[in-house]
Amino acid sequence: MAKSTSSLVFLFIFPLLLSCNNLGRNVKFAYGLEAQKSWCVAKPSSSDSTLENNIQYACSILGDCKMIQPGGSCFDPNNLLNHASVVMNQYYAFSGGNGWNCYFAGSGLIAVSDPSYDNCKYA
Repeated sequence: MAKSTSSLVFLFIFPLLLSCNNLGRNVKFAYGLEAQKSWCVAKPSSSDSTLENNIQYACSILGDCKMIQPGGSCFDPNNLLNHASVVMNQYYAFSGGNGWNCYFAGSGLIAVSDPSYDNCKYA
């Protein structure tokens, strides 16, 4: 009985997964179902060197990290955790918003609450 139940669940869920369209926004599934929006932020326990590496990596892919430079919309608060979170999220959204796009060698966290603040808007 357990095998037939799990097979039915698979047959129902698999088509939903195949029809997923995730471009950094809410995930749209077949049958009008919608998943929750998510963002990528840096783990507060990450070392400074890890955060610096994450910033360098994400900015090298994105090509533009003016938002965390002096005068940028996400410069303040001026600390590595904030700056890394902003560019890690930009990379996450740019790369498709999949869980693996927020891994960053274990230093990324998926957030379900919008971390935007003041003029700093997370994608």
